[in-house]
Amino acid sequence: MRTDLKRDDPKPPRWSQRLIWFVVLWLGGLGAVSALAYVLRLWIAPR
Repeated sequence: MRTDLKRDDPKPPRWSQRLIWFVVLWLGGLGAVSALAYVLRLWIAPR
């Protein structure tokens, strides 16, 4: 029975792949916050 929780992946992801994931997650968070702000704006100050 194995007691370690590490995977046997010999090479970590490349820095470019990490950077792409960071940008994708950052843009996703930015989009979610922008959408929430827009919905709150419509709810608080309807025309």
